[in-house]
Amino acid sequence: MDQLTSIASQRAWSRARRAAGERISFVPTMGALHEGHLSLVRRARQDAKRVVVSIYVNPTQFDNPEDLSAYPVTLAADLALLEKEGVDAVFLPTTSEMYPNGYCTFVEVVGPLTDKMCAIARPGHFRGVATVVTKLFTIVEPDSAVFGQKDLQQVLIISRMTGDLALPVEVLVSPTLRDPDGLAMSSRNRRLNPEMRAKALSLPFGLEQANRAFKQGERTAVKLEELLYNELLVHPGVDVDYATIVELPGFNEPEFANDQCILAAAVFVDGVRLIDHIHLGGQSLTVAQA
Repeated sequence: MDQLTSIASQRAWSRARRAAGERISFVPTMGALHEGHLSLVRRARQDAKRVVVSIYVNPTQFDNPEDLSAYPVTLAADLALLEKEGVDAVFLPTTSEMYPNGYCTFVEVVGPLTDKMCAIARPGHFRGVATVVTKLFTIVEPDSAVFGQKDLQQVLIISRMTGDLALPVEVLVSPTLRDPDGLAMSSRNRRLNPEMRAKALSLPFGLEQANRAFKQGERTAVKLEELLYNELLVHPGVDVDYATIVELPGFNEPEFANDQCILAAAVFVDGVRLIDHIHLGGQSLTVAQA
């Protein structure tokens, strides 16, 4: 497994493989890898002969410096996992390489995708995401890139950006993976102690409560959102950032939900921010305890 730390070395690696007629699939990450990330790597392997993974904690997508400093870094363990998965190359850039002195160019998506939910809760977050992903695409030059469905708003924004800028990258989406207790896999879960994790389960449990109500005929969006709020707010230390129903496509907020809608939420569990969503009318979530 090649470890590449400069833009020039990663470009040279990718161009040599492409010159040999080999398809490249790319998985951008911020490290602290878990089984969810590895599922993206396996999806990439299904799509291409060569798989590249980047590990870079991108500072421009953090609106809170404390959140950036608290983000888990487990590089040695990450590299061991990727080696075991047979990844061909890992791109490990530094911030000085990605954002050299005087850097002042950013990519921003505007419209319904970026006027609600995490875009409001984390100002500048998606500008940072769009910028770093655009840079990574132009550095790695992949044929495809794989992202996790758990970060649905991010996936939609990246897909829109890729299409609008005519970037020659196919965006692939891999399903959300959950731990046996029902919590969506996330690097931030490492910061949850057992008591915090028990409270965090109120998020998937509340999503499923709303999903059941939808299946039983409830369509008023605010009532479905209230079911989730009511489940979350009974737990001390759980604060709701947002709980919102949006319709796909379009990402608009309807008054009445339909089977094209998702219910998405972000919560703080004793200060740790978690996100999750459910497709209303879709597959039920099995949650051990909430």
